[in-house]
Amino acid sequence: MWRENARVKKLDIPDRRIIAVSDIHANLPYFKALLDKVGFCDDDVLIIDGDFLEKGGHSLETLRFAMRLCENGSCHAVCGNCDGWSDAVDNEDEFWSTKIVDYMLYRGGGLIWDMLTEQGVEVTRELAFAHYVPMLREKYAAEFDFIRALPHIIETEHCIFVHGGIKPDVPMTDMTGGECMKFDNFRSTPYSFDKWVVVGHWPVMLYHENYVCANPIIDRDRKIISIDGGCVLKDDGQLNALIIPCDGSDDIGFVPYDPFPVRTVKTAQEKSDKSYYIRWGDNEVQVLERGEEFSLCRHLRTGYEMQILTKYLYGDAEICKCNDSTDLTLPLSAGDKVSVIETTSRGYLVKHEGVSGWYWGELI
Repeated sequence: MWRENARVKKLDIPDRRIIAVSDIHANLPYFKALLDKVGFCDDDVLIIDGDFLEKGGHSLETLRFAMRLCENGSCHAVCGNCDGWSDAVDNEDEFWSTKIVDYMLYRGGGLIWDMLTEQGVEVTRELAFAHYVPMLREKYAAEFDFIRALPHIIETEHCIFVHGGIKPDVPMTDMTGGECMKFDNFRSTPYSFDKWVVVGHWPVMLYHENYVCANPIIDRDRKIISIDGGCVLKDDGQLNALIIPCDGSDDIGFVPYDPFPVRTVKTAQEKSDKSYYIRWGDNEVQVLERGEEFSLCRHLRTGYEMQILTKYLYGDAEICKCNDSTDLTLPLSAGDKVSVIETTSRGYLVKHEGVSGWYWGELI
């Protein structure tokens, strides 16, 4: 799937609501709850825009659920870089023999892990994966056939759904599947398009410098929509459903889902004068003062200092990496509803309208 040319599936979607969801990452409870929240039914068209497998705890269940949704033609799935597991049984080469066991043990799960476990096979360091390939091909023929048939791109009259991204000056069928699936940092390119290009892959919060926001980014000038809300990957992430009333409509909105408890702000607070967001890929810090609950840290690249939850630090060394962290004090009014992510002795890490930050007052 990484070496072949991209497969493009063309759909005609007149007068039907389109719901697009990406980067479910095997979080089946989130996915089902989101579909319930948006009222998904057979009159809608659901586009699963890639990476519905891996990293979460329900890969095989999520795959089978997606297969059932696709049976009646109201759901269509795009292949993401975490979904192409037919390669593991189609190519018995040294890469899979030597790498897949390490990968499964590192992740502690995944689609192939789930399949082996369902067949009573324990995944250990000594597992001879090639020995089980014929069994996997036989027992999971339907699942692998579904994966093999996944397109890399779904195109309608007005929209293009692709997991990572495309290039406007290259015919889509001339790109490789791998290029379409793993197009990192797509919105940072200068590209613009005549049709809406809906992508996942790159969590939307990585596009923000000084704050954290998990809501989709709808760039109407360039016709690019990024919808990966960091489900599974981010502690404060959410699963987003992009809502297009019908193909060709620019009245595009979204519905998010997360399971965090919702509480009410009692007293207002103003936004902090400055803030920063330390995130994956640029998360090395120097611990200046380590505390039991909070530690004062300096971000190595920028020199920015902030208080970080000590449990977010990866290790006890002075120089270490940390979990995604922000010191933004959210602007909130009395009566605002917030989702509570962390409760501390100083205040609450909360999310309000998709933006994560701190509230220092009382919640009711």
